[in-house]
Amino acid sequence: MSNKNLKQLPIYKKAMDLCIMSREIASYVSLNKDLLKLYQSNSHRDCIADSLLTDAILIPQKIVQVEFSNCTSERLDNLTFINIMLRNINSYCLGLEKDGVKEVEYLNLLRIEIRSFRKQYKKWKISLN
Repeated sequence: MSNKNLKQLPIYKKAMDLCIMSREIASYVSLNKDLLKLYQSNSHRDCIADSLLTDAILIPQKIVQVEFSNCTSERLDNLTFINIMLRNINSYCLGLEKDGVKEVEYLNLLRIEIRSFRKQYKKWKISLN
């Protein structure tokens, strides 16, 4: 599968949507507006935002690895990893709420995006067999 075809995959598009939304939310909720330096912050909220960004960025990378791998166990490991990242992102939403983010509607939009991604993920996973 070429890089161009990969970008046409609905699951990849959904993963990129998840990345974009996660980046926007991290930027909005973080006290440090330099997203590349969130990991250096002592703020709990910035740490959560950094983790949210990191996990969202890893999902499309894992999709690429699944698509290009011929090894069944490697594919399964990456599929499992994607599920873990999705659970983590849901946990980060809860963590941001508990940390006092007042704009819960943004976090709820991200949760909706995760549910939408999961539906696409299930279709994609079936298509791999």
